[in-house]
Formats: sequence, structure tokens, C-alpha cells
Amino acid sequence: MSKTKLPLYVRIIIGLFLGILWSFASSALGFNEFTINWIDPFGQIFIRMLKFIAVPLVLFSIISGISGLNDISRLGKMGAKTLSIYLVTTVAAVTLGLLMGNFIQPGQFIEDHQRVKNRISYEIWATESNIEILDGKNFLNDPQYAAETEEYRKGGGHQVSEKHLSTVKKKMSIVEDKRKAGPLKFLVDMVPENIVISISNNKLMLQVIFFAIFFGITLVLVPSEKAKPVIIFFNGMNDVFLKMVDLVMQAAPFFVFALMAGVIAKMADTPHEVLEIFKSLGSYSLTVLLGLAFMIFVFYPLVMKLFVKIGYGEFFRKISPAQFLAFSTSSSAATLPVTMECVEENLGVNKNVSSFVLPIGATVNMDGTSLYQTIAVLYLAQLHMVDLTLAQQMTIVLTATLASIGSAAVPSAGLVMLMIVLISVGLNPAWIAIIFPVDRILDMCRTVVNVTGDATVSTIVAKSEGEYHPKKD
Repeated sequence: MSKTKLPLYVRIIIGLFLGILWSFASSALGFNEFTINWIDPFGQIFIRMLKFIAVPLVLFSIISGISGLNDISRLGKMGAKTLSIYLVTTVAAVTLGLLMGNFIQPGQFIEDHQRVKNRISYEIWATESNIEILDGKNFLNDPQYAAETEEYRKGGGHQVSEKHLSTVKKKMSIVEDKRKAGPLKFLVDMVPENIVISISNNKLMLQVIFFAIFFGITLVLVPSEKAKPVIIFFNGMNDVFLKMVDLVMQAAPFFVFALMAGVIAKMADTPHEVLEIFKSLGSYSLTVLLGLAFMIFVFYPLVMKLFVKIGYGEFFRKISPAQFLAFSTSSSAATLPVTMECVEENLGVNKNVSSFVLPIGATVNMDGTSLYQTIAVLYLAQLHMVDLTLAQQMTIVLTATLASIGSAAVPSAGLVMLMIVLISVGLNPAWIAIIFPVDRILDMCRTVVNVTGDATVSTIVAKSEGEYHPKKD
């Protein structure tokens, strides 16, 4: 009698929850060091394996997909359509973040005495930095707040760890470089100087995409008898790397267990400390999680239902392996091989579309990142009793949209972009240190949004191009 094998997504869920349970048990029993030294490395190996597969897979799949197009003019239309839809979903995510941040106002759940000291620290920073305070308040010269001002000057401001402050300083240098760059610097950065170096660096994915598109177009334009052996080679290489994904995913449940156990073990030494981290930033964390949950469970399924006619449960069942992997790795780039497999094999999107749309999405589509940035800016402003004007909030929409597109598809890259958004509305970029403690977990959740958005957009584009062929269960 044959045994029924559990679906992959069920086994990944089991591995994920077992990893969480193990991490809490090991921290309670004092085994955290064992978890970090002997279990977490397997999770890091998993991420490395996915990353070394991701870049070659992007290269070979784009070249393979474009070389299969009979009409090269379709590529331009597909590209415009892809970027337009990604832009719409990003603006929708930023707008949702703005609405939630203003409605819930997570920064006002902190006691007023601390918020007054925060406000005083903001005014001192703004004065020293020659930043104009636009809301018209002046706590520093108000006798009503003289006691809080004196208390702050004696050292009663934010209690942020030295580790987090040093991280802020490192990221500030990156922000300064980005601010000094010209308006077309992103176009220059898309073009590789040396394709070998670009392929060897996961952070240069856009350069690999540019080269692959250019190579694929050129391959279509050369005589077919000369192009044929090259196309066969790239198709074969693409199949080999897809098979690698299959082999790696067979062990995914164990690797996800190791990842989750390691992530939580590194956050704190005891379960109580982990809970305290979330309690201290509870209102902010819950607001972000609610926004991300809305995107995952309402926005994308509704879009898929309207434009692709796919059922709610069917949609999640078919992309869940990619979603759980995104949660475990916190990296759209590392999850890309599995996202491509889910979209092609489960949803039925033609390789010509998925190989073009998904790599671009993993690089420029950061809906979860943009939503989180918007809520984070509003939370930090409310925490410091700063009333943002309508113009400043519109600036957040614009800057967060552009910044999310510029975020690299690697863990915590959104923090650098968050600093840019804070600077754009006259707020202190060093405030990101306040939300550091919960950023890792929220990063995992917003990566799920990013990957779900990639799968949604690729399916919509495929449907509009006549390249969507749904698979029957």
C-alpha cells in the first residue's frame, strides 16, 4: 500500500513551526549557543545555495525566454506593462501604509512624558542641523516643558544600544553616497562594466538582467542557423539550474527549521526577552503586520480574482512554497528560483513571461518595503510629537515609492532607503535605531509581500499576453 506524501508547502510549514518551537525551547533551557553554532549554519547554507542558483538562473532564463519570442517588439510592450503594474501596486502599498499610520497612530501609544522628551531631542537635532521645523511647535522655549528639557539634557533621551548606533553610522555613509549621486545614476548602475563581476555579486542583479535582455535580443537578431546552438545551450543550462532548485527544495523543510531556529535564537537569550522586544514596539509592529497581512490576504487575491479569475485558496496553495521560503530567508533574490518554479509549474505562466517579469520584480518591486517605510516614518514622527504636513506626507508617498524601487533584494536593505525617506521630510535618519530590535522579523514578513506581488504581477502580465495556461490540480 503506497503512502501519501505531504505536499511541499505543508512540510515547509511544519519545519517553520518546529524551528520556532525549538528556538523558544532552547532559549528556555539555555541551549541557544548550541542552536547558533550547530543548527543555524544549515540555514545559512540553504540561503547560500539559493543565492548561487539565483543569478545564473536569472541569466539563463531571461536569455532562454527572450530567444523564444518570435516578435521582439513584444518585449518592449511587456516591459512597459510590467513596470507600470509594479508601479501601481507600489503606490497602492504606500497609500495603504499612509492611511494605516494616520488612522492607528502607533506612535501615540507611548506615554506622553517620554514623547515630550523625544520632541525636545528632535528640536535640538533640527536646530543643530539647520533643519526647519514645519509644524510650528517650540517645546525648547516653552516653560511648560522646562523640566523635561532639563531631564533630556542630563541624559534622559532615547536608550539605544551602542551596537545599533554603530550600525546607523555605517548606513549613513551609504545614504550620503546615494544623496550625492546624480538623478540618472540608477541608469548608469544598470549597465555592467564587467559582466563576470556582476554575476558574482547578488547585489548587482539589475546589471545581470540588463546583460541578459541585451544578449537575448541580439540572439534573436542574428541568423537562426548561428543562433540555434547557442539557444540550445542556454535552454539546457536553464533546465539544469531549475533541476538544482528541485533538488534543494527536497530538503527545504529541514533547512527552514534551521533558519527559523537560528533567527530567533540570535534575537535574544530567553523567550521573555523576545517578548519584551515586541512589547516595547508593539503598536508599531502590529500596524506594520496588519498592513502586510492586508496586502497578502486581501489586496493580491482580489487583484488575481478580478484579472486572472483564480480562486483564493488555489492562489495560496500554488505559491505558498515561495511565500514560506521568503519568510524564512528575508530575501526576494534568494527566493527567486522557487518563485519562478511556483509561477511556471503551479500557476501555469509561460517561461517567456516569468523569466522576464520575475527577475525584474525581485529587484524593483518592493511593495512590502514601501508599506513598512511609510508606517515607520509616521510612527517615528508621532513618537517625537512631530505633526507632518500634507505636503510632507505626499513627499513620503513619492520618496517611499522611488526608494522601494531602489532597494536591493537582500535583508535589511530597506533600512537604508528608510533613512532617505526620513531625510526627505526633515526627520532624523538616526531614528531607525529605535526600530532595529523588531526589524528582522518584520523584514521576513515584508519579503512575503514582495514575493506574492511578484507572482501576482507576472500572472497578470502573462494573462494579458496570452501566455497564461492554468494547470489543473
